[in-house]
Amino acid sequence: MTMGRPAEFDRDRVLDAAVRLFWRKGYEATSLTDLLKTMGLSKSSLYQAFGSKHELFESCITRYRDTLVADMQAALDSAESAHRFIEQVFYDVAAETKSNVTRRGCLVMNTASEFSQRDPTIARRVSASTRAFSKVFATAVRQAQSDGDIPADRDPAVLASYLVSSMTGLRTMVKAGASKRKVRDIAKVILMALD
Repeated sequence: MTMGRPAEFDRDRVLDAAVRLFWRKGYEATSLTDLLKTMGLSKSSLYQAFGSKHELFESCITRYRDTLVADMQAALDSAESAHRFIEQVFYDVAAETKSNVTRRGCLVMNTASEFSQRDPTIARRVSASTRAFSKVFATAVRQAQSDGDIPADRDPAVLASYLVSSMTGLRTMVKAGASKRKVRDIAKVILMALD
């Protein structure tokens, strides 16, 4: 029995290209032709490696989530304090106003808006993603409480959910065209809720 020919492409690289395309255009507006051109794959290679367009999109949401969570965790681990990490997350969102390229919002929340709850598989991916983001924030909140930067009587899980909804909402405002100053002013108000 002979083995199938190994893939001749970097799976992560082409998946990242698909993530960027779906993030910019959304699921429905992204055609198979768009995907093949962006990923540099033939139709048969795409289907063999990722399955259908829908399955590829599921993989893209997971890839986006895992990359963002890893970046958040690395930033938390290297921050001078957990409270400073939380602040930086929100001020980094303000930096996304510098060009239209970065005004894409959050792929997870864009997907939630596009699909609503009509696709249970996608809804589960969105839910898993928000839980993963919340987990990093909850860790940061608990560390900040240990440091005395956030009151100890505050519920870390509630604050983490608040931070996720605030972060995604702020990124949506950036996508809608809000100025850097406006986004930073809103971020300051969001962060006041932690005191």
